[in-house]
Amino acid sequence: MQIEKEIVQDRFENNYQKSIVNIVFTQSWVMSNMRQILEPYDITPQQFNVLRILRGQFPRPATLNLVKERIIDKMSDVSRIVDRLVKKDLIERKTCKSDRRAVDLLITTKGLDLLNIITTEKIQEFVNENLTEEELQTLNFLLDKFRG
Repeated sequence: MQIEKEIVQDRFENNYQKSIVNIVFTQSWVMSNMRQILEPYDITPQQFNVLRILRGQFPRPATLNLVKERIIDKMSDVSRIVDRLVKKDLIERKTCKSDRRAVDLLITTKGLDLLNIITTEKIQEFVNENLTEEELQTLNFLLDKFRG
């Protein structure tokens, strides 16, 4: 649906203004849909992001600092997110073998299985619903270009 209809606005001053409003609106729309997709699995988008980061490291462990560097929402309290994921048995903490003061984070089999279910069944359906593979490539190119 066109942004004008979504926010009930007849027109924009220029394409720059329309683009910015469209990006902000779309980000909110995507996050709302992500929350709906993740809700039945009792995880938040931030927890989902941490699980994906740890899956990318698997089978190697990750440090808390690595997760903080890679997390999309930089305002997230990563320590608290990790605590919640540990309680759900989706990740585990282990003392680092090379530095006993450090803690390694590792995704569990349960965490990997959950990610496979969510990513394969739900997220791809949501994304592929409105965009072709070629359109997704174009979108990614334009978003990368926009950020410089």
